[in-house]
This record gives sequence, C-alpha cells and structure tokens, in this order.
Amino acid sequence: MNTTSSASPSGAPAGDWRIDRDRAIQLFGAAAHGWPVEIVEETGSTNADLMARMKALPRRADALARPVVRVAYLQTAGRGRRGRPWYAEPGNALLFSVGCVLPRPLEGLAGLSLAVGVALVDGLRSLPVAGPGQIALKWPNDVLLEGDKLAGILIETAWSTDTASAVVIGIGTNVKGADELAAKIATLNAGAQAELPPDVRGTVPTALSRALPNANLTDTLAAELNALEPALARFGAEGFAPFQARWNACHAYAGREVVLIEQGTDTTRGVAAGVDERGQLQLDTAQGRQLISTGDVSLRLAHPAGGAA
Repeated sequence: MNTTSSASPSGAPAGDWRIDRDRAIQLFGAAAHGWPVEIVEETGSTNADLMARMKALPRRADALARPVVRVAYLQTAGRGRRGRPWYAEPGNALLFSVGCVLPRPLEGLAGLSLAVGVALVDGLRSLPVAGPGQIALKWPNDVLLEGDKLAGILIETAWSTDTASAVVIGIGTNVKGADELAAKIATLNAGAQAELPPDVRGTVPTALSRALPNANLTDTLAAELNALEPALARFGAEGFAPFQARWNACHAYAGREVVLIEQGTDTTRGVAAGVDERGQLQLDTAQGRQLISTGDVSLRLAHPAGGAA
C-alpha cells in the first residue's frame, strides 16, 4: 500500500480519521494483498487520475498485471452519474477508484456497474452492521441503507478492443456525517425536486455509521476491496449473468412502483421486476414489460399520496 503525504485537505476533522495502513493490510484478504493501493490527501478526481494512466497502457488484455486502487480523502472535482458533483467532507466518506483491464470487449461490459454493486453489498454486509439486510441495491448503480443512498458507482471506459477493455470504477461510500451531507444536498436539489411530480422523491444521503456506530474508512476499504477482487475476476470471465440472481435478491425496489425520470421529466411508470442477464431493468407497465438500459435516466420510487418521502 503506497501513501502519498501532503498537507491535510481543507475542512479535515481533527483526530485520527485517516486510513490505518497497518490495519488495512491486516484486513485485506489474500488476493487484495496483491493490489497496489495508493492513498493521497487530495486530488481533483481519482477517476480522472486513473483514466489518464489507463489510457497510456498498451491495448492488450495483459496490459495491467492486477487492478490498481487510488484513494483520496478529498476530491475537489469528484463526479457522480451524468456529471453531477459528488459532495463529501474529508474523513466522512471513502472515495476511491479501481483501474483494471477486463478480458471483454465493450459490449461485454453490460451490467458491470450492477456486478460492482453486488460486491459492495456483500462487502458492507460482512461488517458487523445492524440489520445487514437493509443494505440493498437501487438500479443501476446505487447502494442503499434503509432506503437512503449509502454509496454510488461511476464507471468509465479508457479504451476497448475486440478482446479487452480498460475501465475505471469510481466508488464513493458515505461512512460518517450523513446529517450534514443530507442538509447540503437538500438545499442544492430543492429546485430540481420542485419540478418533479408530488409523489416522486429521490433518495437522501445516509452513512454507514447509521448501522455501525464505529464505522471507519479503514475497515470499509478492506471490506469493499475484499469483495471486489473476486467479483471483478468473475465478471471478466463470465460477464453479468452469474450476478443476476444475487442482484435481484438485493433489489431494494422489487415489486414496487417506480418512475423513470429523463432530463427532469416523468417518462415511464411501472412495477420494478428485477434485472435480466444483461443488467437491464425489467419494468412491468400498463403496456406490458419493458426493458430499460442504463443511460441518461434516473429511477425514483413512487410514493402513494400522503406517503412518506
């Protein structure tokens, strides 16, 4: 595990909140021990850092011996889906990216974000959390805790050939400080929420400390990397199909009415019925079952009139 030291990021809390290198190594499983893990105090975006590195690799399936991990306590230009900024205070969120070369062409990457979501759920449930079953998945790339957003996934492709693809997987997990984050996000999203139908609400941020009071960055990093290592190897070999049943078993909105939002507009409503072998959302509508691919759409839960948001 490599550590790059610099001045502490602005706004960093006092006390021992950084990743404990020795404890992390002790917690890593046999496979994760071989992954290079870089930790920096601050960067623009760990995804952007690794994208530059991956683009410089030769375009071969054997271009990278093992995945590389880059962690930052603060990302000044962190992003979520559709270019949205990712807000996190130093010490409160685990922010890292994984760069890897998968022996699959571009079309073979379908469902990768969902497979990563399955790994994150399994990793987080391995911690001594209260009510582990409350950690669940929201299509296509969010991890929820008791219905609120715990973690997000952003995947970018650096290059692809007929036999291999270089990808960067960005993961942000809220570990502590959920109340302050939720208040900030609510203020920022107030205008967007007002444009939605009154029965449609997005998720609000939550943190792992809600289910694990002593949650910390070190244990969370080890749990997630230990689960990601076998998941990426299996996805590289078999694609999303072996993850389908597990994803559906962790589906937070299974059997519930949902709304697809595209560019702020309510486009489709139906009952979420899980995902198919390519990771497409199966939506039962009045016109029959529709298959929804990931793209510039957002999935929201529809609440009955007068129901909780």
